[in-house]
Amino acid sequence: GRYFYSPRFVGKNKFKIKIDKFPKGNVIDYSDLDFTFKDETKRLTFISHLRRVILDSSGLKILSVDKKPSFFGTKDDAELGVEDPRIVRIDKNYYMTYVGLTREENVSSNLAVSKDCKKWNRLGIIFGQQDKDVVLFPEKIKGEYIALDRPEGTFQFHSPNIWIAYSKDLISWGKLDAINLKKSKSEFNRIGAGPPPLKTRKGWLLIFHGVIHSKLEGFMNDLKRKLGMDVEEGPEIYAAWSALLKYDNPKKVLKRSKKPFLIPGKNDISFEDKQVVFPTGIVEDKNGKDILLYCGSGDRFITVKKIALKDILKKMK
Repeated sequence: GRYFYSPRFVGKNKFKIKIDKFPKGNVIDYSDLDFTFKDETKRLTFISHLRRVILDSSGLKILSVDKKPSFFGTKDDAELGVEDPRIVRIDKNYYMTYVGLTREENVSSNLAVSKDCKKWNRLGIIFGQQDKDVVLFPEKIKGEYIALDRPEGTFQFHSPNIWIAYSKDLISWGKLDAINLKKSKSEFNRIGAGPPPLKTRKGWLLIFHGVIHSKLEGFMNDLKRKLGMDVEEGPEIYAAWSALLKYDNPKKVLKRSKKPFLIPGKNDISFEDKQVVFPTGIVEDKNGKDILLYCGSGDRFITVKKIALKDILKKMK
């Protein structure tokens, strides 16, 4: 054909999509997922939305999945798609941070609030262009809301890292600062928060994902062999680490796991052929001893891991 096609949301409140078409002569590169124009901007060949999944009281069995999109972009909010939701309950409200894709604001982090996780009130962008992996702490600390985020941009002096931010109203954020979660500068290509922090008897438990740096040759090569991958040419690997943050000052890292406690399996393959396990949801089990960790498996599945909390805590030093 003569054109490339890209969808976008155009409804004010309802699910409504328009397909834009672009002459192939204006495109310099393309794949199954996107295409690139001469000015090096992109459009996607797909559009992402969210669907609500209802689980039983064990958190392990699916009772239902919404047959229609439960949360999606609009012409004024995330017109090119919504991604990476993290939900936390603060007092009587549920707050969802999510990534919104648009032609003007590019890739930003947005906030929505709900009483029942069904009807959401969109509060707009809270962290700007290329600032992702935003999670909220489930309670105020010293009278302030606290968020973790991961600004990226065109970095030069430091690879993408987890930051902390403070707010009185959940909309305006300040006192921005990086959190020192790396044991060495070359440990990761990038890191980002997973699920919202979980309060434990020893501090805030933070599960975070990290892209293992290729320079960690010993550990990286052992992991690639375990996954049956080519040691020299193998793709990036996303794994999960844990850290413990101080109750009243979560910028302070008390402990951190030396190695990932969760690594991808052979089938955890993304559309970009990366090996990915990507935690975004966490729930305390009814027994009070375990956690249920919900993860993206590549780009194809959602998995749940039941892990003893004591096992995660004892691996941190």
